[in-house]
Amino acid sequence: MLSHVMIGSNNLERSAAFYDQVLGALGAKQFMKMENRIGYRSESGPAVMLCAPFDGEPAHPANGSMLSFSAPNQEAVAAFHAAALANGGTCEGPPGPRGGPDSKAYLAYVRDPDGNKIAAMHRG
Repeated sequence: MLSHVMIGSNNLERSAAFYDQVLGALGAKQFMKMENRIGYRSESGPAVMLCAPFDGEPAHPANGSMLSFSAPNQEAVAAFHAAALANGGTCEGPPGPRGGPDSKAYLAYVRDPDGNKIAAMHRG
């Protein structure tokens, strides 16, 4: 249903260095780079766009919002988390099982250098 999502950034070069590694751990690569936006795609799912806000105001994370990316396996979730921490992100929840005892969800949560909350999830 989604075409693409936009993630606001106050420094596109810093964000690109972060997302090249973090989304790269999940199989996504840059497919476009312009002065005010950078796009990523994987084999499936919507595009992810980094951009400076169009209104010229500083980017800031939305309260209660999070983007969660699909991961092919638990190792990719761990690689996503490690790449985030190695490239300026902060941990919001280490890789591990989430949900009740019957859940097969395996996730990791981080914040990017602009404070946006993102996650990687593998459904076993």
